[in-house]
Amino acid sequence: MVDAERMRQHPIARFTGPIHAYDLTNELAGLRAESPIANGGHRQITMLQRGMVTQVLFAFDAGAELREHAVHGVVTIQCLEGRLIALVGDHDYELRAGGMLVLDTDIPHDVRALTDSAMLLTVLLYL
Repeated sequence: MVDAERMRQHPIARFTGPIHAYDLTNELAGLRAESPIANGGHRQITMLQRGMVTQVLFAFDAGAELREHAVHGVVTIQCLEGRLIALVGDHDYELRAGGMLVLDTDIPHDVRALTDSAMLLTVLLYL
């Protein structure tokens, strides 16, 4: 069930059961079909949330961004489609489809979409 403030089921409800299979192409199509929301030009859905591991699928409009932030855990940014720029300190890392960036814990970064893009973000939190 989806409550009035959510666009979809809460992750806890979606993750019942021991096995989950996804078609990321279909998941991205569903994200892109949603009405744009005030999220800096991106839409996202949590694909996995178990203990200290979270995976989030993002669909970005060209020019969209995730403003600078840091996470207390290891982060992987996998570009599935398009072109992304990850700004880490004073260095830009361009990611194209198939590219991946790994960041150790507590490294400030932001992500910008140069074109309509998609990424899979994985976070392994530290205690």
